[in-house]
Amino acid sequence: MSLPLGARVEGGVTRFAVRAPLADMLWLCVFDGPAETRHAMARDGADWVLEWPGDLSGARYGYRAAGEWAPEAGRWFDPAKLLVDPYAVELDRRFVQSPRLATFGEDTADIVPRAIVPAPRPPLAARPPRFARAGLVYELNVRAFTMLHPAVPASQRGTIAALRHPAVLAHFRKLHVTAIELMPIVAWIDERHLLPLGLVNAWGYNPVAMMALDPGLCPGGVAELRETVAALHAEGIGVILDLVFNHSGESDLQGGVISLRGLDDAAYARAPDGSLINDTGTGNTLDFANPAVRRLTLASLRHFVAQCGIDGFRFDLATVLAREPGFAADAPIFAEIAADPLLADRVMIAEPWDIGPGGYQLGRFPANWLEWNDRYRDDVRRFWRGDGGIDMLATRMAGSSDVFGPQCVPENCRTVNFLAAHDGFTLADTVSYTQRHNWANGEDNRDGHGENFSWNNGVEGPSDDPAVLAARGADLRALLGTLFASTGTIMLTAGDEFGRSQQGNNNAYAQDNAIGWVDWEGRDRALEDHVAQLAAFRAAHLDWFRIFPEDGIWLTLDGTPKTDAHWQDQHAPGLCWQSHDPAAPRRFVIDRARRRVVQDAGA
Repeated sequence: MSLPLGARVEGGVTRFAVRAPLADMLWLCVFDGPAETRHAMARDGADWVLEWPGDLSGARYGYRAAGEWAPEAGRWFDPAKLLVDPYAVELDRRFVQSPRLATFGEDTADIVPRAIVPAPRPPLAARPPRFARAGLVYELNVRAFTMLHPAVPASQRGTIAALRHPAVLAHFRKLHVTAIELMPIVAWIDERHLLPLGLVNAWGYNPVAMMALDPGLCPGGVAELRETVAALHAEGIGVILDLVFNHSGESDLQGGVISLRGLDDAAYARAPDGSLINDTGTGNTLDFANPAVRRLTLASLRHFVAQCGIDGFRFDLATVLAREPGFAADAPIFAEIAADPLLADRVMIAEPWDIGPGGYQLGRFPANWLEWNDRYRDDVRRFWRGDGGIDMLATRMAGSSDVFGPQCVPENCRTVNFLAAHDGFTLADTVSYTQRHNWANGEDNRDGHGENFSWNNGVEGPSDDPAVLAARGADLRALLGTLFASTGTIMLTAGDEFGRSQQGNNNAYAQDNAIGWVDWEGRDRALEDHVAQLAAFRAAHLDWFRIFPEDGIWLTLDGTPKTDAHWQDQHAPGLCWQSHDPAAPRRFVIDRARRRVVQDAGA
């Protein structure tokens, strides 16, 4: 039986194993500073292995592979390319983009990160995930969230360690956060077109090594993430990682040879004519019909649970996980996750779409998975914009049974309701801009969503007009009140609780600057306190938001039971809901004309 892939130290021996079924030769490259020594590896079926008689914990290493160079046929073997171990868990530097990565014969040892041999570390004790259905998931970009935080030391800003600072933990407590969802923290590479524009990828959705922590975000490696997760757990807060298994940063045929491409290009899906399938819009798509891809994915998830204590995962463009090549609701990866003793109880959240044929699959993931519900976002925005109906608003607030089926409520509501996410307008920009303003991205304002269901209250962008500011403030409170009154898990993107703006940029992936960073000094503290009150009410009545509206009645604003005619009135001014239980009277009121949402537990 072949060794587990990656580098492991056991009993004073360091074992290396890497998959490269079509290579003619593999070398382990060990580095002492810039000095490199190469050691021929032995073939073991599809893998190549080497046992080093000694403990190499902390050593830097990579691979080189020899074989045929025929990119159109999926053969990218070039001994000049230093290759990152796909199973690496730590790297000694960040990835940098360079034409040399894609040029045959150009040596890349001086620019490609080296993997670090991990020291043996006992796994964490198994504990149930810290997560509550119907609770609040708080999505954040580690660097953008902490770069301008006045209480975080400058040396710690932009890192995972900053999330355990007392001031940051206090903010999470104030909002009654159930779990934070970290945008990608594994090592990524900038897209080729950003370099000449003087921009960088600020979001991380372009990974190369799927489980290696980015040295910029996590300079302390696995230990830093592990300690931060423990600090959050001590506060009762779970940690969800946003992971990208749909593609890699090696991109299209003009992309670099950095890791998988130079070892086992069969990891990438290809059409019958041999061309790379691009269901992700990034140049390549990982092939989940390939057991080796699923093996890498499962190993990554297990690592983050066993070694870091992670409570769950959000999967970017998750439809790719179930493509063979078309979407299959019973795809093997789902059964493999469910059968894994480390993963079966973890929180799994799908972004249920990609850009390939039949790529929109909201509501079709396994019954125990949660799903980002963009229909909630759009229908709630349209209602408060004035062109959405009360019937759709009620459906969304009640758990979207039209999408997830009647089994969505009461105990297993799978919707993740959100009003804004990292991609798209911030919530404040939703009520301040009618059009995207992405000029800073260098793509002539063509990138990002074109339809945002947004409005500007009479002025496009910033305004000093008190009437405009008052209208926007009322809109934000109405939107947030709706979110916090909705059945199912809810998600808030960092800064939306205090009016964060990105200057109308709805695709700020390349803005590692003031456009993308959270402005703590300039935040709307009154709005923040209002959201804290909404969050406190929801946290105190969490069971209600798991069963509503099953135990109550829908009413018009004047207290009359809703009729079919009322539901069909697209201009209805609002609605209310009231519980049947006289011992626990509860209600909420949605008043579109007065731009307000009221909920209480003492109707």
